[in-house]
Amino acid sequence: MTRGARLGFDERRGQRLLAWVIAVVFVAGLLSFIAKGANGPADPYLLPPTTVAPSGATVPAIARTSLPGFGEVAFHVGSGPKLCALLAETVAQQNRGLMARTDLAGHSGMVFVFPGDTTETFYMRNTPMPLSIAWFDSAGHFVSATDMAPCADRPTCPTYSAARAYRYALEVPRGGLSGIGAGPGSTITVGGPC
Repeated sequence: MTRGARLGFDERRGQRLLAWVIAVVFVAGLLSFIAKGANGPADPYLLPPTTVAPSGATVPAIARTSLPGFGEVAFHVGSGPKLCALLAETVAQQNRGLMARTDLAGHSGMVFVFPGDTTETFYMRNTPMPLSIAWFDSAGHFVSATDMAPCADRPTCPTYSAARAYRYALEVPRGGLSGIGAGPGSTITVGGPC
């Protein structure tokens, strides 16, 4: 082997060793970054707001934004956590409901508050989001519930009615009633700021 060939061999060996060292340092740095990030941000203002699920677990809450034409109201079902809903209390708000909405703007649902007992029916015309609805009487006791399917903007959409007269109706994303404790034997309390 000549001296020139030997230098080329040593040079390639050194380059491979350098590449391995760089790869090991990169992987160690990446693992350190992941481990440090797993501890969460040190600044509490960077943490998302939380809410307590009926199971008692603390879960991240979605930031709420206002929805033009609707207010907000606090509510809770049974001994569950205080939640925030869009408020539909005027005839215009109740007729509009969640039409054309694909989300709840960070709210847990929409609460319909009627001035007296009613048997008004609900429909899903021009409502693309599948919903579940629960009706409660004037004392806040559960009346009945059902799931409602989206319906295009047409006059033949099906209507949904409570088992008997009610005072409050709560709409949530389909399947969400059990998650907040709404069902037979439950009660709702509505009122106050979110």
